Amino acid sequence: MLTLQQIKENPTLIIERLAVKHFDGKEPIERVIALDERRRQLQLKNDNAAAELKKLAASIGALMKSGDKDSAEQAKATVATLKDQQKTVAEELDKTEKQITEILLSVPNIPCALVPQGRTAEDNVVEKTGGPMPDLPDDALPHWDLAKKYNLIDFDLGVKITGAGFPVYIGKGAKLQRALIQFFLDEASKAGYLEIQPPYVVNEASGYGTGQLPDKEGQMYHCNLDNLYLIPTAEVPVTNIYRDVIIPEDRLPMKNCAYSACFRREAGSYGKDVRGLNRLHQFDKVEIVRIEKPENSYAALEEMKDHVQGLLEKLGLPWHILRLCGGDMSFTSAITFDFEVFSAAQKRWLEVSSVSNFETYQANRLKCRYRAEDKKTRLCHTLNGSALALPRIVAALLENNQTPDGIIVPECLRKYTGFDIID
Repeated sequence: MLTLQQIKENPTLIIERLAVKHFDGKEPIERVIALDERRRQLQLKNDNAAAELKKLAASIGALMKSGDKDSAEQAKATVATLKDQQKTVAEELDKTEKQITEILLSVPNIPCALVPQGRTAEDNVVEKTGGPMPDLPDDALPHWDLAKKYNLIDFDLGVKITGAGFPVYIGKGAKLQRALIQFFLDEASKAGYLEIQPPYVVNEASGYGTGQLPDKEGQMYHCNLDNLYLIPTAEVPVTNIYRDVIIPEDRLPMKNCAYSACFRREAGSYGKDVRGLNRLHQFDKVEIVRIEKPENSYAALEEMKDHVQGLLEKLGLPWHILRLCGGDMSFTSAITFDFEVFSAAQKRWLEVSSVSNFETYQANRLKCRYRAEDKKTRLCHTLNGSALALPRIVAALLENNQTPDGIIVPECLRKYTGFDIID
């Protein structure tokens, strides 16, 4: 969440930047400033009462020693009154602090100056394009037909076992999944990321820490009995490793990668654009996460983008990078770049990765700090990215590499699959 210091230093700028995300920040920002002033007044009252109580406690002992029992009793009565007043002040102080936190949790991160104006995905800016465009005949099959033809994925069986959006991968389809996961993890390891195997369920504090909670869109699966949440991405458990942690400056950056299954309700999704692997409730993904000093985070963001681009180039897929406009960004992000690959049979671009810098927004929620050389603690910057999400990668690989003799496996995956063609 935004820090009080950020807000108080330049509330007008904060309100202006929030407008880029089409969020009206005037009322909540002004309310937070007013509540913080009230909090400061209450804190002063509380501190003064504590000091007076300490002083009276010392005087009671002296009065009792001197034999002045009447004055001592009078002082005790004053102590009782002050304690009642202090309790009332403390309760109001606690209530005010909770109100401040509640408002701050409802305010999104401010987009950085690089974020373009715009409301929808149509307003995103294409930054860069690469990769070979496939030359397929007009009767090229979409991946759901290829999956059936080569017995790679059974969507109907997934519906029988669980429901729509939970496919079953079979034979070479399952091996292709495993090959991609291992390839992505190996490439992340080569790039200096420490592999983590995190839990797939998290507690409420972890959800709040990375900004998935409060869950405004109802996208998280909630285990009511235990009050636990299935993760929508490995970003959540991996970033929460650093919740309530002060990292020595010389240990930064922290670079982690993790494979996990991801679970998303995708409420309201329907139509042709969600067919096959295009939108699932459960899917596999390798995530990269970085904890950085603020002055290094945008250089780290470029490194992460280069890493994802490198994966797509090795897979031989056509790709482009989008710089998301304010209206298409997530609640928590300061800037996001989406990577999309071209699906030849569907003749459309499919998102396969988002790489984001959250600046101090998540770190403030997490209390993720580093201790600088001057011994002071400062908030870190957090970043993460998909490297990569599998379903649409698989869709594009199947469609783009189809031939009359079968589906050609990219060379970088063959040592993992054990086969170079799906036939």
